[in-house]
Amino acid sequence: MIEMNIKKNLQSPDGTMTLNLNEVFDKGEFIALYGPSGAGKTSTLQLLAGLMKPDEGFIKVNGNYWHNDSKTLPLQERNVAYMFQDYALFPNMTVRENIQFASKPNGTPSLANDLIKQMQLNELADKRPTSLSGGQKQRVALARAMAQEPDILLLDEPLSALDTSTRLALQNHIAEFHHSLELTTIMISHDISEIVKLADRVLKLDNGNSIGSGNPVDVFMQKELSGKFKFTGEVINIQQQGFLYIVTVLIQNNPIKVIAQKTEVEELVIGEKVVVASKAFNPIIYKLNK
Repeated sequence: MIEMNIKKNLQSPDGTMTLNLNEVFDKGEFIALYGPSGAGKTSTLQLLAGLMKPDEGFIKVNGNYWHNDSKTLPLQERNVAYMFQDYALFPNMTVRENIQFASKPNGTPSLANDLIKQMQLNELADKRPTSLSGGQKQRVALARAMAQEPDILLLDEPLSALDTSTRLALQNHIAEFHHSLELTTIMISHDISEIVKLADRVLKLDNGNSIGSGNPVDVFMQKELSGKFKFTGEVINIQQQGFLYIVTVLIQNNPIKVIAQKTEVEELVIGEKVVVASKAFNPIIYKLNK
């Protein structure tokens, strides 16, 4: 369990902003942080990792204080893996060496090689980061974070530079890794579909304050949604046929056609994130609120 009750003054484009968090994250939860740039998301991860100190308050993990008025636990004593936005790879090491460097001496022996295979890095394993594209560096950084076998995994927009098929595959790897190692994972993402797919809970931040927390579908839709299935996707076409509309939604690279009424599509536009759910065996479509 992670308990954070902290205040931290930060510089923002509009001047000084105070990050004010009083949150509890349960062990094993997958938490997504969502909000505009400058809301305090990255600073939250840095405070947990020990890269930044709160001005006031405490951070407590599994009953032990990582920070309070009298102590701050050093970064190296926190079993935390942090994937940075700028990747922070060692330029003098190959891809394989970057991943192996992060592996624990007494960790899973085959993990580094397994991650190289899972992240589709076999052909890049002996190359250095300077020769890689942004998306390739991102995959290496994600593999290196996983190689640490941490208790807490901190991900700062881990999949933003990847193409759709690679992103979907790595989402599955993150979910598998999170569950198999019983991690507490905290991820920053601006992709609502990704958050709904991966996270148990989303924390919405704005100007340093929490403005919403809960199940991602409930938070983004601001309503309860029940049904036999729920999928998130992106509207790629809206076509009127008589009194009805045919909405085509792209769900994991598959176009799905949903019959909708005028009231259901009035606020929808191409590119909108939506939920497709069942209700009395008929699929219905809901706009997601950002």
